[in-house]
Amino acid sequence: MKIEKVDKSDYLILIDIWEASVRATHDFLPEEEIAVLKPLILEHYFDAVDLTCAKDQSGIILGFCGVHEGNIEMLFISPESRGCGVGAYLAENAIKYKGVTKVDVNEQNPQALGFYEHIGFKVIGRSPLDGQGNPYPVLHMKLI
Repeated sequence: MKIEKVDKSDYLILIDIWEASVRATHDFLPEEEIAVLKPLILEHYFDAVDLTCAKDQSGIILGFCGVHEGNIEMLFISPESRGCGVGAYLAENAIKYKGVTKVDVNEQNPQALGFYEHIGFKVIGRSPLDGQGNPYPVLHMKLI
């Protein structure tokens, strides 16, 4: 597995990974919310972060990580690659090379919370609304 910078030509692959991952892990999100978020991520959010991806030996993208100002803004792994170390590999790369010390996690996503706790993040705060102002509480985590 190797980490590479994402090219804009990879965005359609990334949005497919995002959608499949969200459907596998964010069961609290209604279909309408996924439909609203998808074009925003594809057309705006990808460009707002420093994106890297993990590829297998064949060059297939297994997952991706977006970082902005020391914060992991997005970390999504294809469902078939979950549990294989891809997320940890991407997160460790972001910590080591991008200066990541923070991440926000949906409170209703216990898998993500457990993952980040496992790699050393601790909850330091909570917001009742997500970044779009929706009623999905967010846990603020810091690398301690």
